[in-house]
Amino acid sequence: MEATIRRATLADADTLAELGATTFTETFGHLYRPEDLRTFLDQSHAPAVHAKVLADPMCALWLAEVDGRAIGYAQAGPCGLPHPDVRAGDGELKRLYVRAEACNQGLGRALMDTAMAWLLAEGPRTLWLSVWSENFGAQRFYARYGFAFAGEYAFIVGEQQDREFMYRRPGDAGRGNGD
Repeated sequence: MEATIRRATLADADTLAELGATTFTETFGHLYRPEDLRTFLDQSHAPAVHAKVLADPMCALWLAEVDGRAIGYAQAGPCGLPHPDVRAGDGELKRLYVRAEACNQGLGRALMDTAMAWLLAEGPRTLWLSVWSENFGAQRFYARYGFAFAGEYAFIVGEQQDREFMYRRPGDAGRGNGD
């Protein structure tokens, strides 16, 4: 599968909304009551939500496409996680999702590399992300990028609260280890 990755624009808000809702549902939908899932998708994956992020110069989204069809995306920006060590200037990988049919083909790595390059374009800084406490594959994936467990919080989906882990990558990660 030959995918291209490009920076998303305001014209992609509807595509991102569909892709975000589909990939979240494919990955996590079985965990939630239908009404909780619908509430979450309406609040987090509506076209207006993506348009707002796309219009924010402090944020960036990238689309991975195959033959013009969106199959994955990444979102990055200032850190908004509820951890007491978060500082102004810290960055966050906010989302990294790939359609189920395109998993395990290197697309997540390509999107992660793109987001990391953008997050670190102005030099080293502390980076953050969050991941569901039971998503062990994602936790191993992020550890390969130097992220380590830093705490947890409640991730709300409708009326359900999930254990969400926060991971941090120090600003000096990669120094002196050949990176």
